[in-house]
Amino acid sequence: MIIQTLKSVAFRASRVPILSQSLVRRQAISTTATGLSKAYDYDGKTKVSIFNTETDNGLMVTGYSQYGFRLNNNMVLLGPISVFPRSVLSWNVNSYEDINEESLSLFPTLEPKIDVLIIGIGDQSPTAVLSRRIIEFMKKYRINVEVLRTEQACATFNFLNAEGRMVACALIPPVHIAYNENDVLQSKLKRQQLYETE
Repeated sequence: MIIQTLKSVAFRASRVPILSQSLVRRQAISTTATGLSKAYDYDGKTKVSIFNTETDNGLMVTGYSQYGFRLNNNMVLLGPISVFPRSVLSWNVNSYEDINEESLSLFPTLEPKIDVLIIGIGDQSPTAVLSRRIIEFMKKYRINVEVLRTEQACATFNFLNAEGRMVACALIPPVHIAYNENDVLQSKLKRQQLYETE
């Protein structure tokens, strides 16, 4: 029953943007002792790796909806979550208004200590009052904090996690999801493939 519910959650065209959610790694151009560059050491082609699809780099957020989040290991999680490089927990908040010292008390107790906490507050723009309150609380524990919209928080977490930083992310699903032309086109193509007859 739970598996059917998880599979039926619609993740409509709300993937984290590819360029901002993943790191692009290019093969370096080697330089000589004089500082002049020479040709590529490899086959001359630029190589691109999309890290949020690989599980070797830890957990990363690949999609989100109004109901929850999808991770790079194809796990679907409902509601607000806390994501760490190798694990994920449910986060007991309903909206950004519920974020306080009590709801953040888990993060200072983690071992090894995290360097950065990224908080995604849904589709609301971060307010100065909320940001200041959270930053003051976490400053006592020497943890840097970024309060962002959920889409930006997912991309930032993926980037820092792929760099191997000690990072944690607390995410609230957005209430509204913005669509763009690419999302509509992908939806039409999927529908066409689904109903295409041979």
